[in-house]
Amino acid sequence: MSELERRDFLKAAMASLAATGFGALALADQKESPNGIPTRPLGKTGQRVSIVGLGGYHIGTVPEKEAIAIMHEAIDEGMTFFDNSWDYHNGHSEELMGKALASGGRRQKVFLMTKCCDRDYQGVRRNIDDSLRRLKTDCIDLLQFHEINWDVDPDWLFDRGGIRAAIEARQAGKIRYIGFTGHREMAHLLKMLSKPFDWDTAQMPINILDAHYRSFQKNVLPKCVERKVAVIGMKGLASGKLPRKLGIPAETCRRYALTLPIATLVCGIQSRENFASRPGDGSQFPAGDSGRDGAVTSSDETPQRRRQAGTLQSDPLRRPLPFPATRGVNQRKRRCVHGSPKVFLAAGGSDRRVERSVCRDRQGG
Repeated sequence: MSELERRDFLKAAMASLAATGFGALALADQKESPNGIPTRPLGKTGQRVSIVGLGGYHIGTVPEKEAIAIMHEAIDEGMTFFDNSWDYHNGHSEELMGKALASGGRRQKVFLMTKCCDRDYQGVRRNIDDSLRRLKTDCIDLLQFHEINWDVDPDWLFDRGGIRAAIEARQAGKIRYIGFTGHREMAHLLKMLSKPFDWDTAQMPINILDAHYRSFQKNVLPKCVERKVAVIGMKGLASGKLPRKLGIPAETCRRYALTLPIATLVCGIQSRENFASRPGDGSQFPAGDSGRDGAVTSSDETPQRRRQAGTLQSDPLRRPLPFPATRGVNQRKRRCVHGSPKVFLAAGGSDRRVERSVCRDRQGG
């Protein structure tokens, strides 16, 4: 992509954002935090969370001692929203996070979210109990139904009893709030919103690419805002493709996502160098290297690219925001679906079948 094309691309995305008035809405809800990273309300829950969160998938790729140190430092720096999932690295990510939160009263400092992968009653119950044990906690703050990526998922969740298991877990005090996530198709998330349930959260890809194609932020985000369903952003860098293939600085990508009315943006953290500069002090984060294959870090943000980002006439994008400028890249396989251009699929999810029964039924087993 040429410099002119890149500028036009960014301007089109920002024009779309300005038309919605979302930028002012997002910043109006944001408050400074004594720990450094600002917070935003988590929808109608009454909770406030850090505007950036620590991603559970990526922390599971780091050696245990280093991963625990990263999570401790993240908490100290005010990053208090922790993301995870029952299936990340076959439960290893949850086990690591449980060890990190088990000492020093850290569990009480974190808003802890994990995801369940089954759709049926017994499967969801097992997922919840497994996650509670691995995370070494008696209550998970937020449980989300993971990867609503298929048109049958919303129906199965209600027809097969998954939602009933979650409601019972909430009544029993095992979880506090209930939401869902989706990577691929906005229609599936809209179908979830249409179900007879008062959702607390919805997690979806939020990035500059999404503004141009099958847009979650144009079609699902407004519905969530209207219903006070908190939106959790992910794929802010499109798995690293925005900096690598389009030359858009990671810093600009994250600023764009955070000008939308999302509660938090989940980021992959794989190195303690991410926290070399205290978040929230207004300083630029130094160049870093996650030391992992495929990771794109702030070292790709050259002065030339910073000047390109500076051409945007939008204060929210030009101001430094308090979050690490580095992150890892999800190495899971991805594929084209519905004939979508690959560059746009960067915003989507993997081709994993997160529910075993989904795989069996689709394969006739």
